[in-house]
Amino acid sequence: MLDLVRRHRQSASAHAIPSPTDAPAVGIPSMCSAHPVVLAATLRECAALGRPALIEATSNQVNQDGGYTGMTPIDFRRFVESLARIEGLAPELLVLGGDHLGPNAWRRQPAAQAMAKAEVMVAQYVAAGFRKIHLDCSMSCADDPVPLPEAEIAARAVRLCLAAEQAWREAPDRGEPPVYVIGTEVPVPGGAHEDLDELAVTSPEAAGATLALHREAFAAAGLDAAWARVIAMVVQPGVEFDHHKVIDYRPEKARALSAFIESQPGLVFEAHSTDYQTPRRLAELARDHFAILKVGPGATFALRETLWALAAVEHEWLGRGSDEDGLIGTVLGVMRAEPEHWRPYYQDPARLQVDLAYSLSDRIRYYWAHPKVQAACAALLDRLEHSPPPLTLLSQFLPRQYDAIRDGRLRNRPAELLRDGAAQSLRPYLAACAA
Repeated sequence: MLDLVRRHRQSASAHAIPSPTDAPAVGIPSMCSAHPVVLAATLRECAALGRPALIEATSNQVNQDGGYTGMTPIDFRRFVESLARIEGLAPELLVLGGDHLGPNAWRRQPAAQAMAKAEVMVAQYVAAGFRKIHLDCSMSCADDPVPLPEAEIAARAVRLCLAAEQAWREAPDRGEPPVYVIGTEVPVPGGAHEDLDELAVTSPEAAGATLALHREAFAAAGLDAAWARVIAMVVQPGVEFDHHKVIDYRPEKARALSAFIESQPGLVFEAHSTDYQTPRRLAELARDHFAILKVGPGATFALRETLWALAAVEHEWLGRGSDEDGLIGTVLGVMRAEPEHWRPYYQDPARLQVDLAYSLSDRIRYYWAHPKVQAACAALLDRLEHSPPPLTLLSQFLPRQYDAIRDGRLRNRPAELLRDGAAQSLRPYLAACAA
């Protein structure tokens, strides 16, 4: 990651005014997902290109209590490494990161308790071999003011960095030290809760203030060596998505922000909520020094689209899948029976059915590990494996996979169709970034 940042800065200095006709900027996509098909697709795409694969877990997905995946940091590492071996990714090309590492998972508790748990979590991430650490203490806890003062955010980031550095020093096979991402203008994980029309881009003054406060706090804590490994800031480039629309990146609105980072040696920006940006916009983000492009819900949304299409193929081909026992009926039935993962987000009863299935925030991603949903997915893939559909149906419902089959790049096997569908979300990112 340090080398990637250096190479990005060197390439950027050769193109003082980035142009859409330039070669892709040096950068890297960050896949923030725990779904095995999404991860397998990512690892296979990167292996085929000889590119590094940056896989990140969030504090809500993976923590010492198991998160919503049931995995601790060491569990997640072993899980991803096992997939990487299957998909042929060289071990040295796998980079593990921790996203939104801070008190977010325990923010309903008093700050003292939430931060103590966050320190344990960060230490476990680093001890487990995660080397890209996003220190995010921007959220208020139960007894905090709202919003949390930025000086306090920086002070809490320092606490977590101290825990991370100690864990690295004490690790038996400590390897290279961790690199850090800071920043307080963090988009809502998983997309906005409300309808959006436009977003304010972080001002250079705000970015500078964040950087100065963190630099001073790190220095006061004796963390100069760790500060040298701060590689990126999370800011708001003006991109986001709500339930049914996307706020596209506009380079002209971020020009001053991009110019600011050019004056900060060794730093790039990390862009969150880049899901659903067009290939052109992703390339523009990378060229404007958003060298780390995060994607998560967009990948599981593509997975869901592919599964819905396979269910339609099954219905046309085998006359199944359209009732409550089919995949779609099972997924939506489980979501309605267990609404805790979507109820705070989907507020309009009139469009609830559409939101449950098609919202860009993709709350379905929390339900793929449910036993009933897993069984329905396995049954769908098994039936199509034993009775492969004709290409005419794939042309109708999965046209991109149909083209790949005709071109000899893909086989008409349901598991491969599904993985290719998930990979569609990553390919624009790989195209936008040069390794």
